Amino acid sequence: MKALYIAFLNSWRGLVHGARTERAIRLELALLMLGVPSAFLLGATLWVRVALVASLLLMLSAEFLNTAIEKLCDHLHPGHHPRIGIVKDLASAGAFAAQGLAALVWIAALIDRL
Repeated sequence: MKALYIAFLNSWRGLVHGARTERAIRLELALLMLGVPSAFLLGATLWVRVALVASLLLMLSAEFLNTAIEKLCDHLHPGHHPRIGIVKDLASAGAFAAQGLAALVWIAALIDRL
């Protein structure tokens, strides 16, 4: 039980640090805060609501991983390096794909609702 508590504290510190230091994470947290109540209004069924919220959580998760990779790259190689740039671009593409998935789920739910 203690290990679970420590893991939660580590995650909480990461969440707080990301929210304080990263604009993209703050934006996606705001989308999540708006999205959760919106999912209950927009989603016609439980599974649609779950998909709407899950897509936002996935998007936020990808942004945290992207940020972690960028911070690690900057720590290991502070100067500009083409290969490090490719790693950062790949991480960014992963975050972009998660954003695309979230958009697709929300658009589908809107179309289904109308």
